[in-house]
Amino acid sequence: MNILASGELDLLSLGALVHRLDPGIIPFRKASECRIHVSGGEFNVAANLADCFRLKTGVAAAMVDYPIGDLIAERVRAMGVKPFYKMFAHDGVQGPNMATVYSDQGHGVRAPVVFYNRCNEAAARLKAGDFDWKSIMAGGIRWFHSGGIFSALSKTTPELVIEGMKAAKAAGAIVSFDLNFREKLWKISGGLETAQKTLRSIVENVDVLVGNEEDLQKGLGIPGPEVAGKSKLDPSTFFGMMDQVAKQLPNVKVVATTLREVHSTNRHDWSAVAWVEGKTYVAPTCQLDVIDRVGGGDGFAAGFIYGLLNGESAEDALKLGWAHGALLTTFPGDTTMATVEHVRAFAQGGSARIQR
Repeated sequence: MNILASGELDLLSLGALVHRLDPGIIPFRKASECRIHVSGGEFNVAANLADCFRLKTGVAAAMVDYPIGDLIAERVRAMGVKPFYKMFAHDGVQGPNMATVYSDQGHGVRAPVVFYNRCNEAAARLKAGDFDWKSIMAGGIRWFHSGGIFSALSKTTPELVIEGMKAAKAAGAIVSFDLNFREKLWKISGGLETAQKTLRSIVENVDVLVGNEEDLQKGLGIPGPEVAGKSKLDPSTFFGMMDQVAKQLPNVKVVATTLREVHSTNRHDWSAVAWVEGKTYVAPTCQLDVIDRVGGGDGFAAGFIYGLLNGESAEDALKLGWAHGALLTTFPGDTTMATVEHVRAFAQGGSARIQR
């Protein structure tokens, strides 16, 4: 892949901004208070790259002029991400709204639970023509990123994703897409057939794909072996699908994903794999003591993209993604609290010994 050496934006994400209400280990049915995390699968990547890896990033998203919008916009600024908003007026009663995600963390044998309220979400109203891509990308853009969650919100968001990708390609940028297949979202958007048709049309414009075996099978309809009964850390199933990926999606040069074996809510084994232009790479395996698992995959994507943007080898880029994703599960919230020095130290074999 030919990655531009410089640009006003190292990465631009297109997606939905949301706020996540988190009562910690208390189930929602018994909760009396919550933390508020600002999130969004696509935004998280831009935020992680700006805050941890010190790159110049932006996010194109819907924004509503009411207090929840103000809260979200403040957090976007705090993470160092440049906003490009399509503004919507709130009617004071029915919206449109910034989506809410509810998630309790679970604990031990009790699994985490995630559910949504995306009713009358402003991001679902976004459509082709809402952003002036030429102006946004006028100073140069090196990488463009979007994902399957945003693409599932309505019939118009995939058209906007494709429009943004084509504009980014014309500007010389690498295009990445996180399949992030969410059955709950696609179920109300037409089901599996609609998901595969939609995601296929998007992925035709993609250089770098983030997704696991299930994402590839369900999201893109790419045949693969039955994964039940195999260790979640076994990369053979993932790599076994790459011939089909190369055959069906010849434009895709890189596919990468995390590998996670869940022993309990708070104890996971963690690794990652990448297929880069026909070559395969596997990250180390480590044991995670998880505080908050939400956002770990976005943490991996950000570290991996950083490595590629920074001119690292594919192997080192994968390790950076693996390390950053691992560290992100040790923080509350969806976005990073790590530093690039911390990530590099862990990627190179660092330990949890106290730093004095």
